[in-house]
Amino acid sequence: MVTLFPRRKKRPSPTRHRSRRPNPDQVVNRVGLSELTPEFPRFLGQAAYLQLSFFENLSRAVTGAPTTASKEALSKVAAIALARHHALVAELEKLGRDPSEAMEPFVAEIDAFQVRTRGSDWSETLLAYYVESGILDDGFVNIAEGFDREQAERIAELLDDDEPSTLISGQLRAAIGENPRLASRLALYGRRLVGDVLLLARSGLDLPEDTAPDDERLEPVLTELIADHTRRMDDLGLTA
Repeated sequence: MVTLFPRRKKRPSPTRHRSRRPNPDQVVNRVGLSELTPEFPRFLGQAAYLQLSFFENLSRAVTGAPTTASKEALSKVAAIALARHHALVAELEKLGRDPSEAMEPFVAEIDAFQVRTRGSDWSETLLAYYVESGILDDGFVNIAEGFDREQAERIAELLDDDEPSTLISGQLRAAIGENPRLASRLALYGRRLVGDVLLLARSGLDLPEDTAPDDERLEPVLTELIADHTRRMDDLGLTA
């Protein structure tokens, strides 16, 4: 069994505890992602580099787009990813942090993630962004609830936007409409992506050391993220 969220140094903020069994030496917490919120600069560095990697992939997708209309739609999504990156960088600069230094700890992991999940063709590249951004943006917005109110609202305003998903889903539906056999391949590819996306999400959390090493404590949160992912796939007519 893959453990999605490794144990981290315990933060001073309190967490809720509930025993899985009558064992005083082991505690299972059922918590929201906001209770595992990392330091704000660390959060910003990871989120900023992730958006930059999305921009890079989307830019390549623009080049391979089959029609001018597709190029235009994808250019808008790429522009949104770049704007998000710049906004997150601006947050780092407000804190007096060097953006490159803040992003650097996440470069190797995110680059390796993008290599593992890279699509074999244009439609898979679009689906990869659709799945990855859907789950990870939801996760980051939830994590940000652990920051102060103004910070949380800025992150939610930045990432909780349906326009990129709407534009990408429109392109994917058109591609499937032209080639219905594409649906089964994309559905399979989408299912393969989910595990890697959740593994990447683990580094955004700060899990206390005195908890069970399994993921039962996060089951409600993961269930919600995956349920939202399933609805997005349903919108495409694909089985998650």
